[in-house]
Amino acid sequence: MNKHPVSLDQISREALIALIGQQAQQIEALQAQVKLLQAQAEKLERQIAKNSTNSSKPPSSDGLKKPAPKSRREKGQRKTGGQMGHEGETLEMVALPDAVVCHSLTTCHHCQQDLSEVAMVGQVKRQVFDLPPVQLQVTEHRAEVKACPGCGQRQRATFPAGVTAATQYGPRLLAQAVYLHSYHLLPLGRIQEWFQDLLGQAPSEATIQRAVQQMSAAVSPALDAIYAGVTQATVVHADETGVRIAGRLGWLHTVSTTDLTYYTVHAKRGDEAILDAGVLPACRGWLVHDGFKPYMGFTTVRHALCNAHHLRELEFLGEQYQAQWAKPMQQVLLTMKRRRDATPHGLRPAVMASLERRYDRLLSQGFAAFPPQPRPPNSKQRLAQHPVTNLLLRLHKHREAVLAFLLHPEVPFDNNLAERDLRMMKVKQKISGCFRTWAGAEAFVALRTYLSTARKQGLSMLHAVYLAFLGTPFIPALPE
Repeated sequence: MNKHPVSLDQISREALIALIGQQAQQIEALQAQVKLLQAQAEKLERQIAKNSTNSSKPPSSDGLKKPAPKSRREKGQRKTGGQMGHEGETLEMVALPDAVVCHSLTTCHHCQQDLSEVAMVGQVKRQVFDLPPVQLQVTEHRAEVKACPGCGQRQRATFPAGVTAATQYGPRLLAQAVYLHSYHLLPLGRIQEWFQDLLGQAPSEATIQRAVQQMSAAVSPALDAIYAGVTQATVVHADETGVRIAGRLGWLHTVSTTDLTYYTVHAKRGDEAILDAGVLPACRGWLVHDGFKPYMGFTTVRHALCNAHHLRELEFLGEQYQAQWAKPMQQVLLTMKRRRDATPHGLRPAVMASLERRYDRLLSQGFAAFPPQPRPPNSKQRLAQHPVTNLLLRLHKHREAVLAFLLHPEVPFDNNLAERDLRMMKVKQKISGCFRTWAGAEAFVALRTYLSTARKQGLSMLHAVYLAFLGTPFIPALPE
C-alpha cells in the first residue's frame, strides 16, 4: 500500500478499481492466514487435550493435573470386600514349629492361689512367624598340600567349582544382589545400604556389576528356550518403548505370551530392529499389537489389533470432534468383549452376525459424516485425511484384525499383556534415567527376560537366580 494515500476524489476511476482489487487480494490473503492460524491453534488445543484416558499417552505424561480415571467396567451390584461364601485366607499354624516356648501358670489370677504344684489340664497355642537373626556365614575351604614321595613335586587338592579367590562372596549373596538390581530395580548404592543394614557388610558396586554380567551369560540356555517357545506360541503380543542408551535414544522391544517374555534392545524402532531380533519372522500364530506399521508387514502371522487403543481414540474423537458414532462404537466393542467373555468357547453365529452388523452400520454413519478425501486424478500423492476419517479407515481396512477377538476365542481383546511387560522398564528408566552402555542394557534385558518368565511360570525368582549362579538355570516349560 502507498505510504501517503491520496484522497479518493483525486484518483481516477481506473486507479480506484486497481486499489480495490489490490485490497481484496490482501484481505483474501489475510483471511487465509487467519484460517491457517485457527487450524493450527485448534490442532494444538486438541493435542493438549490428549491424556492417558483418551489416547495412547502414558499416565506419567499427564503431569500434576491428572484426569479422573474413567473405568469402562460396568459397576457391579455387590458391596466391596469379601463376598458371601468367599473362602478367606489367614496364616495357618504349622504342625512342627521350629521352637516351642512353654509359659507356666503359677498363681490363680482370681484368688491368688498357688498353682505351681497343680497338674496341667490343657494348653492354648499361639504361633509367631518371624525371621531368625541374619548374619553372614563364612566357610573356609582348606586344600591339602603334599609332597609326592615318588617325584618329589608338591601337589594341592582341588577346590570346589566356583571357589577361585582367597576371599569372595558366595552364590546366595550374589543372587540376592542381582535379584534386587534386576527385578526390584534398586540402584547399586541402595543395594549396598540394604546389605550393610542387614548383614553389617556390603559387596562393592563393581562386585554387583560383575555378578549381573556373570548371570546374564549364565542364563543363555534359558533365553534360547524362551525364544523357541515364543516362536511356537499360538498367540504372541508385541510392543516397544524408547530407552536412553549411551546418551542416545534406543528402543526396547518385547514379544511375549502369558507364560513367556522375550526382550531385546536395538538402536532402531521399526523393521530393522524387528528383523534383527528374529522373533516375529519365525512366528506363525496370532500377533497382537497396536497397529504399528512395521508389524503389519509380516505376512506369516495373523494380525489382531489392540482394542484398548481404539477405545481411547474413540473417546478423544467424541470429545474433540463431536463424532457422534464414536460413543456407540465404544459400546459395541465393549458389548462384543462382554459377550465373548461370557461364552469362552465362541458365540452363536446369529449373535456374532448381529454384532458385526452393528459395527458395520456405525462405520457407515462415520463415513457419511467424515468422508475420505479422494486422491486427485493422475496423482500419486495421498491427501491428508481428517483424524476421524483416519480411524474410520483403519477400522474398515483392518476389520478382521479389529474383530479377531470376537471371531477367535484364543485371541485377547487388547494388548495389555505386552504393555504390562514394558511397564517396569519405564520404572527402571525413571529410577536410573538411562543405561550408560549397550552392554549394560543387553545384560539387563537378558535378566529381565529370564526373571519375567520365571515369575509367569510360578517359580521363585530368587531361586531362579541362584540356580543360574550354580550353572543350572531354570529352563521354562514350552507350549505343546
